[in-house]
Amino acid sequence: KFNPEFRQIVSSSRMVINFMLAGKLLQDQKLLDIGRHGLEYIEKVHYIPAKQSYAFTVRNHKPEDMVEQAYGYAFILAAHAAARAAGVAKDNKEVGRVFDLLERKFWLPDKGAYLDTISAEGVVDNSYRGQNSNMHMCEALIAAYEATKETRYLDRAEVLAETFAAKLAAKGGGFVWEHYDVNFEIDWEYNKNDPTNIYRPWGFQPGHQIEWAKNLLNIHRHRPKYWMVNRAKELFDGAWDLSWDEDHGGLVYGFGPDRKWCDSEKYFWVQGESIAAASLLWEATKDPKYVEKYVLLWQYCWKHWVDHEHGGWLCFKMSRSNERTNDEKAIAGGKCDYHTLVSCIEALRSFQ
Repeated sequence: KFNPEFRQIVSSSRMVINFMLAGKLLQDQKLLDIGRHGLEYIEKVHYIPAKQSYAFTVRNHKPEDMVEQAYGYAFILAAHAAARAAGVAKDNKEVGRVFDLLERKFWLPDKGAYLDTISAEGVVDNSYRGQNSNMHMCEALIAAYEATKETRYLDRAEVLAETFAAKLAAKGGGFVWEHYDVNFEIDWEYNKNDPTNIYRPWGFQPGHQIEWAKNLLNIHRHRPKYWMVNRAKELFDGAWDLSWDEDHGGLVYGFGPDRKWCDSEKYFWVQGESIAAASLLWEATKDPKYVEKYVLLWQYCWKHWVDHEHGGWLCFKMSRSNERTNDEKAIAGGKCDYHTLVSCIEALRSFQ
């Protein structure tokens, strides 16, 4: 349910991205103005100049949770990139400022990765390293490059792709595991009893394998490297084979190291990101099987997920048999239809 007193930086940033991308695509100034308003809110309310930090949550327009999470910063970077790409921002300054903050606060040059969390007191959490924030950072860096044409962003995205989709995936038997210790050794036990955690679930996430495939293909689009196409195919095909539900359709949420499902529910973002990745794989390979998967996904989503009365997608997740588990169409930090809108735009770009 919508809480007018509460804001969370991931959703704040994703909504900015939604309006910037849609405004640019449709050449609609009203949408761009809404995006501009959202970005101004992030910079005037979420951002605390004295700390050079962004509040993860705000309540009644005042900072609430000041723990700094790289996951949130990734979307702040992506929001500024979207504003630049849409022409709302007239120069590259703000994209560069956020990147420099990340460089100073989160970047681990010896690991080729970003750390995850810094306490409100400025203490780095060295008990955990994760792939999720780095995956979205890679996505944001690609967007920053596309918006600014500054190669440092694409260079960094490529480093992250090599670290996670190649080197660390090799430690996970070909798939990217979610959780690591401070030395980026796999932590097989982290959140083992919490496979449905919204940001740090246990298990291999089919949706995240597929998002890494998407990142690899988007880098390849600008800087062709065929190992990236091959790796993207392995991640997408492997995740699909292990998680597509032949009985009910759709891709399940997670599988364990034994390759058995650990969460058979269906999540909206997994289906949406897979639509984008299938279109990108067709663009890169011209293999018709990816068009077939693209069509199959859309048939499934059109039947079960799309809200044909009000627009958007119906909910955050469904049971294995595609029954809604709640009536929450939007969730702060979880669902604002960012994944689905961006995936549709990605598909348009691939098939144009």
